[in-house]
Amino acid sequence: MVAGDGVHVSTEQLVALEARARDLSFVQKARSHQQLSGRTNSAMRGRGLIFEELRDYLPGDDIRSIDWRVTARTSRPVVRVYSEEKERPALIIVDQRINMFFGSRRSMKSVTAAEAAMLCAWRILGSGDRVGGFVFGESGTSEVKPHRSRNAVIAFADRIAEKNKELTADAASAAATGQLDAVLETVSNIAHHDHLVVAISDFDEHTARTKDLLLRLSSRNDVVCILVYDPFLLELPVSRDIVVSGGGPQAELALRTASVRSSIDAFARNRGRELRAWQREIGLPMLPISAAEETAPQLRRLLLQSAWRQRRR
Repeated sequence: MVAGDGVHVSTEQLVALEARARDLSFVQKARSHQQLSGRTNSAMRGRGLIFEELRDYLPGDDIRSIDWRVTARTSRPVVRVYSEEKERPALIIVDQRINMFFGSRRSMKSVTAAEAAMLCAWRILGSGDRVGGFVFGESGTSEVKPHRSRNAVIAFADRIAEKNKELTADAASAAATGQLDAVLETVSNIAHHDHLVVAISDFDEHTARTKDLLLRLSSRNDVVCILVYDPFLLELPVSRDIVVSGGGPQAELALRTASVRSSIDAFARNRGRELRAWQREIGLPMLPISAAEETAPQLRRLLLQSAWRQRRR
């Protein structure tokens, strides 16, 4: 249904998104302004460079952290607590499976996922952190290790464009299964703590294992899920029938028939309820991005809304 640039995306198009990424704002730990500090203040506490607070001594505290002046003044042992500073490398997971090769307006879901990934990558690099990621499709997975350089982001754009070009409607091979869980497993083995993990997919074929892997990642890292969808099933045409195809077999959908429209509508709504319930169960930010609209404004708006909700907690 989509023609032109909305079907496939090039490295040049992805690189051109750099300017549009500058005003995006990820929810992240407070920026450090100390001269001898790292880029980000970690939630971990230890003997760092920035004073955090005074509190009563607890059994097991290092006696070297006792503030003897305050202890003498209050007549009870008091310790000084410091914040430990660390950078936060980012890993972006980009879904380019055949299920992403669908679009009713503007672009395919695969193209929208590619655009969202590069907007995130440019913004993360602009904030001074290392960025890399994984791009997975029917033919396997490509990895770009996190680096703090434009060349690394451009290499990531190359891997996305390569996987995106492999998507065709007449692909002969059957869709593989289990790739999403396999990539999340790999990322879980790499991101041991203090990473930003951005998963961009339609989360088709998600399983109980998918949930467990995301929960494991979120226990040690910041995790954001970007759900790419096409609004076609939510806005079915009422005046005509359509023919759909996966590249081989075709099927006619009699959308003028009430029972057919009702069945498709029920499927779409059940799918939406399932994903919302899944999101609540996992407890992670899940940002819905429509392939029928421009990607950058949607991502900007959703990140601001996510930041506002987290500030109110």
